[in-house]
Amino acid sequence: MRKKQAADVNLKRVALWITGAYALLAVLLYILMGYQLHFRESRGNLAMPTAETGTVELVQGSAVEQRFSAKIQRLESVTVQWGTYYRPNAGTVTIELFNEADGTLLMSGSFDAAAIAEGGTTEINAEEPIETAYLAPLLLRITSDSQPGSAVSPLMSASAKEEGFSLNLNGAPTNGVLCFSASGEDYIWTGLHYWEFAAGFGLLLVLSELFIWNQHKKGKHSYVINALIAIKKYGFLIRQMVSRDFKLKYKRSILGVFWSFLNPLLTMAVQYAVFSSLFRFDIPYYPVYLITGIVLFNFFTEASNMSLTSILGNSGLITKVYVPKYIYPLTRVLSSLVNLVIALIPLLLVALFSGLLPTKAWLLLPFPLLCLTVFSLGFGLILASAMVFFRDVQFLWGVMNMIWMYMTPIFYPESILPKSVARVLEVNPLYYFISFARSCVINGVSPEPMAYVQCVGVALLMLLVGAFVFYKTQDKFVLYL
Repeated sequence: MRKKQAADVNLKRVALWITGAYALLAVLLYILMGYQLHFRESRGNLAMPTAETGTVELVQGSAVEQRFSAKIQRLESVTVQWGTYYRPNAGTVTIELFNEADGTLLMSGSFDAAAIAEGGTTEINAEEPIETAYLAPLLLRITSDSQPGSAVSPLMSASAKEEGFSLNLNGAPTNGVLCFSASGEDYIWTGLHYWEFAAGFGLLLVLSELFIWNQHKKGKHSYVINALIAIKKYGFLIRQMVSRDFKLKYKRSILGVFWSFLNPLLTMAVQYAVFSSLFRFDIPYYPVYLITGIVLFNFFTEASNMSLTSILGNSGLITKVYVPKYIYPLTRVLSSLVNLVIALIPLLLVALFSGLLPTKAWLLLPFPLLCLTVFSLGFGLILASAMVFFRDVQFLWGVMNMIWMYMTPIFYPESILPKSVARVLEVNPLYYFISFARSCVINGVSPEPMAYVQCVGVALLMLLVGAFVFYKTQDKFVLYL
């Protein structure tokens, strides 16, 4: 019987579809991830120290020399901070960066001293990212042709100490560090070997399909084949239950489905009015930042709440007709997913009205949404199981969900969190999904590869844990319904 059902599913066709979809997805991701697949902001960037005093009046014949090294694989720019003595100045300032190992001039720039403001900065940039500066002995040399009384002064921090740094003022060694910064980007190792990883995972997928097929030919039990059979057998029932849940939500509602569109907009408007004026967060495109967090967190909350009562709410059906019990929380999550798709319309409209133009990164938005859906399903399976045995779970979850909301940067920037609390974000799964979506919509670029790994890893881990808990407890449900 099992073999006949598996034959009805047409395993060969399913395997070909899955393999083809994987190959297409690998190519599509490579195109959409683009530049962010290969490079990221360097972790070796040098931050500018806090200015404490001036160095020297940079007149003709004077020189400020800062020797340093940096762990920047592709050096792009160097920035220097200035003091002007609060007076009008004149002359030309020249900034040069050398590689002392071979005397090569890496980058340089000239600036009008009259245009430099007190505490202002000047920046020199490389025509192309410099790949020979990594841990090389670098010399930043600053000179000028200004006359006494009309010269600017590079600022410095007398108390700052950096290993391997040395500051010379007119040839005299001086304690402290020049107020400068250096920035660039690093290669992403996984991006450099993207196709090797894609081929490896593809090979693993094909071997898994062959193993499942071999197990099927031997007549052995397979969860994968059983899942495919269940999807085919109960597909109509799943569609009907999703439709029922969706219709019940808006039954006797005048606006009906329009509430899925209106709700995130109203929530965003209220929170924007409160938090933008009360806390004055300096967040670019704050309405988009806010509504992205609202839409994703609302979906998780709705999916969890509906999954919570999915078994108890169908107790009459469960005790009379056999249907795989996981279908009940699955349909509740899918019903919430329909609302999420509708809620994406106001999100994208707010982005457009805020001046954000569509980029190819917007096409990556389904990825975090799919991962969030898988995560919500796994979490919903746990809640549904716990609710059968402990009715107090519904009240505990209400409190836990509220705490979870405030611990997720929905209406505030993560930068305001103290370091001790900021660590919570590292174990907050929703943070990964929301930050991924914001990177696509607001920044218009793909996150770096590690963000993909984090989203997939968190989602699959929760699904596996949820499936395990549900599988181990489902046979006892009828005793407590």
